Amino acid sequence: MKKIKKLIFNIITLGIYKKIQKQSKLENLVQDLREIVLSYKNDKNLSKSINPLNKFGKKCFSQTDEDGITIEILRRINHLEKGTFAEFGPGNGMENNTLLLKSLGWKGFWVGNENLKFNVKNNDNFIYIKEFITLKNIIQLAMTAKKEINVQNLDVISLDLDGNDFHLVNELLKNNFRPKLFIVEYNAKFPPPIKWIMNYNEKHFWDGTDYFGASLSSFVDLFEKKDYFLACCNFFSGANAFFVDLKYKEFFKDIPNEISEIYVPPRYMLPYSFGHSQSIKTISSLFD
Repeated sequence: MKKIKKLIFNIITLGIYKKIQKQSKLENLVQDLREIVLSYKNDKNLSKSINPLNKFGKKCFSQTDEDGITIEILRRINHLEKGTFAEFGPGNGMENNTLLLKSLGWKGFWVGNENLKFNVKNNDNFIYIKEFITLKNIIQLAMTAKKEINVQNLDVISLDLDGNDFHLVNELLKNNFRPKLFIVEYNAKFPPPIKWIMNYNEKHFWDGTDYFGASLSSFVDLFEKKDYFLACCNFFSGANAFFVDLKYKEFFKDIPNEISEIYVPPRYMLPYSFGHSQSIKTISSLFD
């Protein structure tokens, strides 16, 4: 709280709100104040979390704290090295859940409909397939990508497509895509035990509303039928759920058993910045 008081004092004593020409400085200070307040609030709330995995949350290339959770899960199952990944819906390539794994030297592929912000050549270690994903083509796209990089099994799959996610995850699971870790975006508007799934629509594009995906309880039901358990929901935004193969359950005896104790509500507008802005040069260097 001392930092907050000091910042407020600086804003007042500088008298920046009195002069229009100092508007940009005022905006910067207000932004700094917001960052400190959010940091303080998130850290305070995090200290109350009963899921120990949330304490490991860190941002490297993910939206918020997903990277740290991913690392801790893989560390527990002793699989941080020489893995394989797939991401369906990697965005423009600048911020997603598997860039971290690429930086660890893993091989894998992305499939999505956006143009990447950097140039990358497909090779034996990584390929990007630019394609709109549907129930009709997701398996063929995945099989093609696996063949191109010569992998039999995938260790981590992340899927975030802002709409038909539940149906596409179900299709992958039905076709024996069984990663050790499966990361999915859930619709945190619906807390447990509510079960809600968006109707499948092949032409769906997210309109920025709450009509997307499926509730956490619906995803839990789906994954439990395929012998997975819910290990964590990321704390800083309440957007991603981490499901782990049941055979690794012994390494997670400290996490809550109740879904209501793992669920994180939507905090989409609350994340603060994590260090400097992302550089295309930094991302590109991972693919050299």
